[in-house]
Parts: sequence; structure tokens; C-alpha cells
Amino acid sequence: MPLFGNTFSPKKTPPRKSASLSNLHTLDRSAREIELGIVYGAPVMNIGGQSLKFEDGQWLADSGGSVPGKELQRLKKRNVQLEEENNLLKLKNEILLDMLTETTAESHLMERELEEMKSYHRRKK
Repeated sequence: MPLFGNTFSPKKTPPRKSASLSNLHTLDRSAREIELGIVYGAPVMNIGGQSLKFEDGQWLADSGGSVPGKELQRLKKRNVQLEEENNLLKLKNEILLDMLTETTAESHLMERELEEMKSYHRRKK
């Protein structure tokens, strides 16, 4: 039996109101831009005095240095390509040297066999 009256009974909560009467959240990005007049540019941020811009899935430096960010990115990509090409050419050079060594060794063996055959033939006469 409760001390101060009836058992605990909380008040019923009122029904929830709808979150939004606007249907803008159902529109895609291009329709929202047309409807609201919003034009989004590339995201830009400034960190430590350097401005960075997000383009084509990568952050590019906008300022700082004598070479522009896009040019620097292009040069880095070209550098990687040239390094890969250089490694491939080194490998091909190594393979050609191995082939030359092998044919030189075979040639020396054949010359030695030929000399032995000649000497054997001379002794037989």
C-alpha cells in the first residue's frame, strides 16, 4: 500500500508533430539548386596560411610556391610515370645482359668443343 496515495502513473505523452511540412528534402541536388538558387563551388579551406581546394577527388594547393597546385600535381604524376618506365627499362637491360652472358658462355663452350674436335681429328690422321 503506497504511502502518499495511488500507485505511480505517468501522464501520457502527446502525439508527435510531423518533422517538416517542406518537401525540399525529397528533391535531388540539382532541383534544390534551381529551387533555392544555391550554387555550390568546390570546397575550399585555409590551413596554416595555405589555401586548399577539393577538385577531382583530391585536395590541391591553391597558393604558395612558384608552381600552381594543378601543375605540381601533374608534375608529380609524370614523375611517377617516368620512374616506373625507368624501372622497366632497367629490368629489360638486366634481362638483355643475362641473355648476352648466356650466349657468350655457350659460344665459348662451342669454340672449345670445336678446338677439341679439330685436335682429335688431327691426331687421328
